[in-house]
Amino acid sequence: MGPRLQAVLGDITAELVDAIVNAANSRLAGGGGVDGAIHRAAGTAELHAACAELGRCPPGEAKATPGFRLRARWIIHTVGPVWSGGNRDEAAVLASCYRRSLAVADELGARSVAFPAISTGVYGYPPDQAAEVAVGTVGRADTEVQLVRLVAFDQATFDRYRDLGADPA
Repeated sequence: MGPRLQAVLGDITAELVDAIVNAANSRLAGGGGVDGAIHRAAGTAELHAACAELGRCPPGEAKATPGFRLRARWIIHTVGPVWSGGNRDEAAVLASCYRRSLAVADELGARSVAFPAISTGVYGYPPDQAAEVAVGTVGRADTEVQLVRLVAFDQATFDRYRDLGADPA
């Protein structure tokens, strides 16, 4: 049985958890959306330097940095798939993002993790399908993480997480 799942509507940078997950680009260089918000909230210069030391991160993988100015102790950076119609293993890569992020959380000793809706912004993954992958993958995860908060930026995504079985926070 996986960790307890909560659906949250809000700003992932304000979450009080051990680690937050960043929907990063493969260069870990910061960008728009969640990635840009996390870089700004954590401290752009510090986080950029820490990410530069990690090098690139391929889709489906995850790497960690300190949380710097965030309430979370760590940031786990993962690179989701770019949606190409669903015929290029996008679901498998997205599921890997969740599994690998939880594996990194285990290595860090994190017991609570907040995830954004990975790949649903500029990467174009359909939000309903992405929510199914997130809830299904995390719900079946073999992890020491006890609490996963799925942080939705909009009401529709929050409702979808809740409909799929995540408890409202």
